[in-house]
Amino acid sequence: MTPSNWIDPFAEASGPPPRTLLRFFGWALKGAWGPVLLASVLSIAGGVVEVSSALILGWVVDAALGTGAGSVFADNIGLLVGAVLFFVVLRPLIFGGNSSMQSIVLQPNLLNLVLSRLHRHTLGQPVTFFDNDFAGRIAQKEMQTARALNDVVIDVIQTVLYALASVFGALLLLAGMDWRIALALLGWMVIYGWLIGHYMPRIRSRSQARAGARAMVTGQVVDTVTNIKTVKLFAHADHEDRAALEAMGTFRDRYIEFGRISAAFRFWLMALAGLLPVLLVGGALFYWSRGLVSAGDIAATGTIALRLAQMTGWVSFTLMGLYANLGEVEDGMVTLTPPHLLTNAPDARELQVTEGRVEFRKVGFAYGRQSGGVEDICLTIAPGEKIGIVGASGAGKSTLVALLLRLYDTEQGAILIDGQDLRHVTQESLRRRIGMVTQETAMFNRSALDNIRYGRPDASMAEVIAAAEKAEAHEFIEKMQDHRGRTGYDAHLGERGVKLSGGQRQRIALARAILKDAPILVMDEATSALDSEVEASIQRALDRVMEGKTVLAIAHRLSTIAQMDRIVVLDEGRIVEQGSHDDLLARDGLYARYWSRQSGQMDGDAQAAE
Repeated sequence: MTPSNWIDPFAEASGPPPRTLLRFFGWALKGAWGPVLLASVLSIAGGVVEVSSALILGWVVDAALGTGAGSVFADNIGLLVGAVLFFVVLRPLIFGGNSSMQSIVLQPNLLNLVLSRLHRHTLGQPVTFFDNDFAGRIAQKEMQTARALNDVVIDVIQTVLYALASVFGALLLLAGMDWRIALALLGWMVIYGWLIGHYMPRIRSRSQARAGARAMVTGQVVDTVTNIKTVKLFAHADHEDRAALEAMGTFRDRYIEFGRISAAFRFWLMALAGLLPVLLVGGALFYWSRGLVSAGDIAATGTIALRLAQMTGWVSFTLMGLYANLGEVEDGMVTLTPPHLLTNAPDARELQVTEGRVEFRKVGFAYGRQSGGVEDICLTIAPGEKIGIVGASGAGKSTLVALLLRLYDTEQGAILIDGQDLRHVTQESLRRRIGMVTQETAMFNRSALDNIRYGRPDASMAEVIAAAEKAEAHEFIEKMQDHRGRTGYDAHLGERGVKLSGGQRQRIALARAILKDAPILVMDEATSALDSEVEASIQRALDRVMEGKTVLAIAHRLSTIAQMDRIVVLDEGRIVEQGSHDDLLARDGLYARYWSRQSGQMDGDAQAAE
């Protein structure tokens, strides 16, 4: 296995993400600890090598001063050859190995490992999780958290461990020269540690606030861009601009707060770095004047002092970034790690649809409120039966569909398909066996082929075209061309399918449903947004889709469901009537009033057209 494959960047996580920082790191990095440990060892070795360079330099200086100029090479051949091998062979190998671990093994894989795990967990959240937040903000949090966690790991290995190895190695080296010089370095390290302990928690908290403000800017901007047509139609560009500027202003304030604390930290750290050469080199010179240390010791001490002083700058910068990234990880954890509220039962099995019988048994659901939703729904849909569901807005029609798809769990009662309680089957297997056509047709900004094939990703091109022909979509797809010149089934549809008319979107949605060929079909206002001529064309395609399937069709336009086997009327979350179209008209109840009202409107429209 090549080093680039030592970490599987898409390995699945074991369980949900923990909500405490250290355990979250363990969850995110599980499976990568071996390469991380190896990179850590190489980084520590690099720090030791750095200190050893100063030691070897001191040995060479003492050897040169201890022999005559004419015999320095002859008398010290072993030392000089060893020094050359150290600088030319060993040191490049250590630093080259360390660089390879960072750039080939860790960095290309760790970010994708964390991001894939966070994204999978986010995809498993119920729809309410996405309803309650900005889409852009959620996406920003995923990227932010993965990047920040990756940077923390790299910074700890590449900088913190390297610096600690260098400092403690220097401490041991100086102690071998004179314990008092080592004591001066130890005192400096204590002050350095105090500065870190004082400033870093403040940098971390302000970074967390900055990250939250930045995500709100992204969320606000994405929300505006996503709804740009509404913004323009209502002439609210100024309003959206003010909202964006307000979010940006908050982000600016948080950024300035972060900048102030980081600038103060950098100032005091640079002052402390300047003090180090004064302490160490001055001390070495003093003890050399007393005959306690050699000239080579002064050279080694000076090299160490200058190296540590230089290191202080980039270590301080890295530590600020590290603590800032920790703050961003914690901020992302708040958004991304809530446990899934809608999960598969431990013993959940694949749903097996043998007939397509659907049963609602005393089902109740109120979205956690005292009113709304549905109550005491008892309904059995026979295999292959086609029922229409009607009712006023808020009567509970869409709630029934959402419960059937298990987007929510019932609060009372149960829903069964062919005798299998939906709570005891896997959500994926349930939704694979239910086709869905809605009024607001979901389209990806991908090709027409990709959008249709979403119904069955392994479908052949011939099967895709056959489905499009049944949906009466093939002809207009063949004529499509996008802004990049892609044509036909390769043409992209734009954000949410904006480049298509309502009828074209519905035809592609129908082609997707035909390709999926699920035994149960749900239609939620599938033609209500279309004009009569387009609706007639779509209805022909719908009739083909419904053949041999159990169908639930929600409609405000009653003419679209008049031919259904049975019509169920909902009012305030309860079933108040059910029967065929003719039976319900003869009953002269709520359905008859709906029909009379819509028939009157249609007659009025026809007279106005004359």
